[in-house]
Amino acid sequence: MVDAGVPITSNQGENDIRMTKIQQKISGCFRSMEGAEIFCSIRGYISTCRKQCVGATHALTSLFGGTPPSIFN
Repeated sequence: MVDAGVPITSNQGENDIRMTKIQQKISGCFRSMEGAEIFCSIRGYISTCRKQCVGATHALTSLFGGTPPSIFN
């Protein structure tokens, strides 16, 4: 209760799909299966990078620059 470093929930699977459900609530749905797959691929990449202490901005910048972070080598 007093350690702020402990996450509110230990259910990592729930945390990983939360943004997908928020996206669906905002737009109502994904317009195509391809769009949903792209969204999930990007979210999965960012989630993996964050778990490895790589910021989302750095991860995406380096990915589009052609040199993904060293966690993928």
